[in-house]
Amino acid sequence: MAQYPSDLRYTKDHEWARLLDDGIAEVGVTSYAVEQLGDVTLVDLPEAGSDVQAHERFGDIESVKTVSELFAPVSGEIVEVNDELEGSPELVNEAPYDKGWMVRIKMNDPAEFESLMEPPGYEDFVSKIE
Repeated sequence: MAQYPSDLRYTKDHEWARLLDDGIAEVGVTSYAVEQLGDVTLVDLPEAGSDVQAHERFGDIESVKTVSELFAPVSGEIVEVNDELEGSPELVNEAPYDKGWMVRIKMNDPAEFESLMEPPGYEDFVSKIE
């Protein structure tokens, strides 16, 4: 069964965001998304320095089952990309909330983070689509 850490916020597109220091949001996909995808074979991410808009596509994730788009939970500048995923995309399966993070975004507006779903809301959302 999927788990949803309490220190994260969630989107209806099954991404999560963790608030780090200095207005940086670390972003990845939820364990629910990983369960739906199956074994991840490729993660295509933008370069650091790219700007992203909340709820707009910032990359793709491929698995043995499908290719899915990744959507930014917040707007801002990508300040870091998890380069380990290039050679080890399976980290998303193994540790979606830890080593499987994808990008770090310097947020334009911290209120966007606050508007994301808290764990109980996301759990409720997922229970209605299962």
